[in-house]
Amino acid sequence: MAKGKVGEYLREQRLASKLSLRQLADLAGVSNPYLSQIERGLRKPSADVLQQIAKALRISSEQLYVQAGILDPREGLEGATETAILGDPRLTERQKQSLLDVYTSFLALNSGEGAARPTEAPSTERE
Repeated sequence: MAKGKVGEYLREQRLASKLSLRQLADLAGVSNPYLSQIERGLRKPSADVLQQIAKALRISSEQLYVQAGILDPREGLEGATETAILGDPRLTERQKQSLLDVYTSFLALNSGEGAARPTEAPSTERE
């Protein structure tokens, strides 16, 4: 992710919504200094914080995830898996990141040679 890309995008969306930094911080439930640091590219917000900000701005959280580099806009339907993980309030940030790491590693593994042939599980039938 380019430094500040999500911050610049957030600032544009905030200004388009005619909200001050303080107003958006209050609506999103984050501190004013923290939001300012995000906009200036000094902090990288978590998926939960992005979701809160998106709700306050009335934009899709997926847009912010793409801007933050969490989701790849070219993934199409595959991006739905990441979005579901990131949007699940029952998971902690650490659990979300762990699931995304495992999911990404499986995708990378399957994109290599021989991925077209699924491996067979050992037979459990008795002869």
